[in-house]
Amino acid sequence: MLTLTNVTKRFGEVVALDQLSMTVPKGAVYGLVGPNGAGKSTAIRNITGVYRPDSGSITMEGMEIFENPGIKSRIGYIPDDIFYFPSAPMEEMRRFYKGMYPQFDDDLFNRLYDVFQLPKKGQIRRFSKGMQKQAAFHLTICTRPDVLVLDEPVDGLDPVMRRQVWSLILSDVAQRETTVLISSHNLRELEDICDHVGIMDRGQMLLERSLADMQGSTHKLQLVGQVPQGLNILHQSQSGRLQTLVVRGSVEEISQLTGKTNPVYFDILPLSLEEIFIYELGGVNYEVKNIVL
Repeated sequence: MLTLTNVTKRFGEVVALDQLSMTVPKGAVYGLVGPNGAGKSTAIRNITGVYRPDSGSITMEGMEIFENPGIKSRIGYIPDDIFYFPSAPMEEMRRFYKGMYPQFDDDLFNRLYDVFQLPKKGQIRRFSKGMQKQAAFHLTICTRPDVLVLDEPVDGLDPVMRRQVWSLILSDVAQRETTVLISSHNLRELEDICDHVGIMDRGQMLLERSLADMQGSTHKLQLVGQVPQGLNILHQSQSGRLQTLVVRGSVEEISQLTGKTNPVYFDILPLSLEEIFIYELGGVNYEVKNIVL
């Protein structure tokens, strides 16, 4: 389990993380989402021990991560901006990773050449962006991490390779109970693979829970008739007689309140993760604005 408790990180006068608390359960696939500048990458760099928090604590299984080589050797990390040694081919990077990660699996490394089909001798810096990202997965998966941290992980990969990468990661989760933390703006993709989600805004955790609970607590209500009293409405729009409301609450609660007004028609629909993200942040002035051009 990864735990952040009241973590604050400043860069001069900029407060990147502001008393951030979050919990990533063991064996979970956790999606960390938020608008640009919310502090997601800063949070990840604190989690992986790249940064030291100014205050608060970051622990893995109860042990502090910063300056703890034993814990860091169990964390695999693929940043958005990948670094390789300037002249290094795959085999040289293999030796480097083996020196850092005692659990590095040589047999798996050799077998993954059939998956990623990367040149063994060519310099990685001369690979295309997509091939460099494949190289990062090739190397990092072989460290056999207990925690895998990914920042915009599949950016630059083609659809087939994206599916291949997610298949490898989810297989590792199923077999070894690997904990996976993913920061991405591709919410449609996260919805397919994550079981927990945290929504960040301005360095703080706005909402954190299992995806099932999140989707079960916010719904889209479409109705023709009077809007019921007592609904917790996040957003409301109308097209002709049909009104669409995004409402926080269970299906039973919404249905009971709506039924009391005897509407001509009503239906309660689930929300996608992208819709939840938009409407939750709409409550903190991040909604889509209409501007006449």
